[in-house]
Amino acid sequence: MNNAQFYYARPQNEPVFSYSKGTPERRELEAELKRQSEIVADIPLIIGGKEVKTGNTGKVVMPHDHKHVLATYHKAGEKEVKMAIDAAMKAHRQWAEISWVERVSITLKVAELISTKYRALMNAATMLGQGKNAYQAEIEAACETTDFIRFNAHYVSEIYNDQPHSERGNLNRVEYRPLEGFVFAVSPFNFTAIASNLSLAPVVLGNTVVWKPATTALLSNYYLMKIFKEAGLPDGVINFIPGQGSLIGDIVMADENLGGVHFTGSNTTFNQIWQSIGNNLGKYRSYPRIVGETGGKDFVVVHSSANVDEVATALVRGAFEYQGQKCSAASRAYIPKSLWTDIKTQIGKNIDLIKKGDVRNFCNFVNAVIDEKAFDKIMAYIEKAKDSQEAEIIFGGKGDKSTGYFIDPTVILTTNPHFVTMEEEIFGPVLTVYLYEDEDFEKTLHLCNETSPYALTGAIFSKDRYATVKACQVLRYAAGNFYMNDKPTGAVVGQQPFGGSRMSGTNDKAGSYLNLLRWINPRTVKETFNPPTDFRYPFMHEEICYQEK
Repeated sequence: MNNAQFYYARPQNEPVFSYSKGTPERRELEAELKRQSEIVADIPLIIGGKEVKTGNTGKVVMPHDHKHVLATYHKAGEKEVKMAIDAAMKAHRQWAEISWVERVSITLKVAELISTKYRALMNAATMLGQGKNAYQAEIEAACETTDFIRFNAHYVSEIYNDQPHSERGNLNRVEYRPLEGFVFAVSPFNFTAIASNLSLAPVVLGNTVVWKPATTALLSNYYLMKIFKEAGLPDGVINFIPGQGSLIGDIVMADENLGGVHFTGSNTTFNQIWQSIGNNLGKYRSYPRIVGETGGKDFVVVHSSANVDEVATALVRGAFEYQGQKCSAASRAYIPKSLWTDIKTQIGKNIDLIKKGDVRNFCNFVNAVIDEKAFDKIMAYIEKAKDSQEAEIIFGGKGDKSTGYFIDPTVILTTNPHFVTMEEEIFGPVLTVYLYEDEDFEKTLHLCNETSPYALTGAIFSKDRYATVKACQVLRYAAGNFYMNDKPTGAVVGQQPFGGSRMSGTNDKAGSYLNLLRWINPRTVKETFNPPTDFRYPFMHEEICYQEK
């Protein structure tokens, strides 16, 4: 093979298609939506490159029409989980030793297939299986997935080309080894792109993966796995095992070869994983790397100098795009009393324009939440607001799960800045507003900082630069991604590396080199060209040293 020094230049972000009526991409996507709506896929496990069907099955349904079955999937049992671990460890040696250029080549082919041949397939599967409208699917299932892969190739180039200084007489090198063991990837329902990156980020650095996908994202995730194989990913490098999280997790966490965990999901589950790893430390060959992005209670703080239309638009988009099922969704807002009447009026006008329904109707801005469990949880929070003397439903507040899991965009006004919907993650189309006296801006910043255990995303709207700087200072640790005059959602790979701290995760910044550094185990190699042959220091050869003896 060519032994030239390879470098993958910084790419451009994948362009977002418009899907306007009459465009080729619109026609192709509509045809693919129709095709997938008319079949029932059979989703096996994929272990060591082979399809495995256990006979213990479940169903994937459309969130907006939960009687419509999209797929039947097979669940992993104890036997299959151990098979997946064995397959990952078997593939590890050869995959770790292959040139990183070859690994990058495979992942770049994945990106090319997703951005071209399978763009409509991935978007349609994400829309139907995960309840996203066409735009929300396009920006992540197609574009963000592609961006993760291409930017990771660039970051790997930079990491591998970073070598230490060598002085005359020796040569110093750093060998960027993968982890000693397999990586356990646990992906969420809400982003197809995250599912891809949780698996492929460790893989591009030579690791092998056992992948537990979310049940409610299985259709798109299965197609991802098939694309990985078509791109040439060797057998066993990624092993796809749907099933019960607790069963799979218990087996994986007890395995001596666990090298790391790449996780996105609930705070509760991540805490359980971390605790399990702690309880099993004596079993492992190495300390496992733990990388996780969990929850958020994301804020928007509005200063009295802010533009009303900008704030209202950001709140509606930030809170209600994808039904608020983003860990970055705007969930609590602090608004000065002087602006509230105008902001409330504009929010109401925007909500009146929102259409809700089937993802296949491109006019619908809001679709269904993911499943009945989520629906019931979200509606329980809304009912708490209805029953409280400290809260008032300003807009929305209704839900209907008879056909699909639909909840109206809901705005709650509270007089208590510590009301339950101001503090706890809801993960639905619910925004809670607290009004403050204009002169209490700095006091409100401290209130915002101290209210939630999470620290993922947040925003400040202000035309006053001093106020903006003050917000940035006070809220320094309240958000890993901080936005000035923008909604707190929509991080772009290569532009806004994503992640938060506190109870929002380990802040390892997906979409940057920082995340990739977690999947390598560096070794320093020093070669000395002319080793010494006398243990004594040069001055010890002087005559005085022997006279003293």
